[in-house]
Amino acid sequence: MPRYLSMIQIDEKTAPAEGPSDALMQRMGELIEEMTKAGVLLDTAGLTPTAQGARVRWEKGQLSVTDGPFAEAKEVVGGYAIVQAKDMAEAIEWTKRFLKVHEEHWTVTCEVREIMEG
Repeated sequence: MPRYLSMIQIDEKTAPAEGPSDALMQRMGELIEEMTKAGVLLDTAGLTPTAQGARVRWEKGQLSVTDGPFAEAKEVVGGYAIVQAKDMAEAIEWTKRFLKVHEEHWTVTCEVREIMEG
């Protein structure tokens, strides 16, 4: 079965400074447990804020490193999930369920892409 990467994009400017609520973490934990038992979820993790990251760029034969935060970025990758699903439609359905566990004040976008094999 194909694997899919869901890149979880958040708006760091509007995300709660204290992070996810306890209720959100509980709902997310329940969904993660369900997905794991179903054999769909292969891996998932959140990422530290961009202020703690760096961008490494290759352009015109030159490398550059820029320390975060990245002011020009409205949405940044805040986490990821790797799922194994029968097709893109099923991967999208699981992603929709993930998004729905968030409270209304969150702005979260997931980009779902199939992982190329071989």
